[in-house]
Amino acid sequence: MFDRRLIQYFDWGLLGLTILFGFVGIVILYSAVTAGAPGPQKMLCIRQLVWYSIGLVVMAVSFLFNYKMLERWAHAIYVICIILLIAVLFFGSYAGGARRWLILGPVSIQPSEIVKIAVIIILARYYSEHAYIGGLTLRELIKPLIFTLIPFVLIVNQPDLGTAILVILIAGSMTVFVKIEKRSYIYITAFCFISVPLILFLLKGYQKQRILTFLNPDRDPLGAGYHIIQSKIAVGSGMISGKGFLQGTQNILAFLPEQHTDFIFSVLAEEWGFIGSLVVLLFFLMLVVRGLSIAYGCRDTFGTILASGITILLFWQIFINIGMVMGLMPVVGVPLPFISYGGSSIITVMICIGILMNISMRRFLIE
Repeated sequence: MFDRRLIQYFDWGLLGLTILFGFVGIVILYSAVTAGAPGPQKMLCIRQLVWYSIGLVVMAVSFLFNYKMLERWAHAIYVICIILLIAVLFFGSYAGGARRWLILGPVSIQPSEIVKIAVIIILARYYSEHAYIGGLTLRELIKPLIFTLIPFVLIVNQPDLGTAILVILIAGSMTVFVKIEKRSYIYITAFCFISVPLILFLLKGYQKQRILTFLNPDRDPLGAGYHIIQSKIAVGSGMISGKGFLQGTQNILAFLPEQHTDFIFSVLAEEWGFIGSLVVLLFFLMLVVRGLSIAYGCRDTFGTILASGITILLFWQIFINIGMVMGLMPVVGVPLPFISYGGSSIITVMICIGILMNISMRRFLIE
């Protein structure tokens, strides 16, 4: 039967933040695709509204069932997502030099977005069963490494370096959160430093170019460095209060590339300035703090690790995207949660919010 106490413990604050982000995202997207853009581009706002609507339904489904069922179905969810990633390599739609999307009737999905949640769920299950005060040993970290490397390799081969790096960061952060044995931590750190040359060797040409461009954008201002340079101009030109809604010249004159996806924060910074950007960053901070609070207040280990993993995912996407548009990080194609255009991204974020609400509602209930 439905427990009436769930209504009492419903997280209205988290729902309010989600609706607020949805409104902000639509407003910024409208500016990004309307100012100086051709007619068909304006349909992106309507599509994004549709995805938000679908996302709200998915979010509701995500918090209606008991989150502890995810622990039972962790392996099945993980396997299904891996199968989808494999399917992308063989049957995926090829666009923009990458094969990342599966066409399912009238819609296309990006499995690499959903697999991030699958990795969090399966790691949360494993760590909830094996975590202890002394920390995880190297032997106990073999399975989590395998769970992480399989999707990492499949995503890199699409290629989608940004999402692949995100999977590693999420898994690594969750592992540190759970705690690693001190000696094992030293070994892992040493291995990471040693493996850097090998990783650089295995990177594709355009990926190496992005790293070199990050270090010195002016080395190729009209080529690989164009994105970062134009983005920094847009961010800087917004100054304190911005140029005003629909008044961003970098956006209107189409100097700003990918302004509705990866570089949408540049549109925000140019039009609303430092003050508007700071307000949005404070909203994101509230979201991350709320997620950590839910994790801290949860009474079972699986829920705590799951909530922390979801929060880590949101944090790294926010951090990498904003760092990218400000020239503080390489351009790796990570969308800004709630704000960037994209159906798969919106659905993934809404699932994350739904799971956080699920844990928040049930963390006070003793079953």
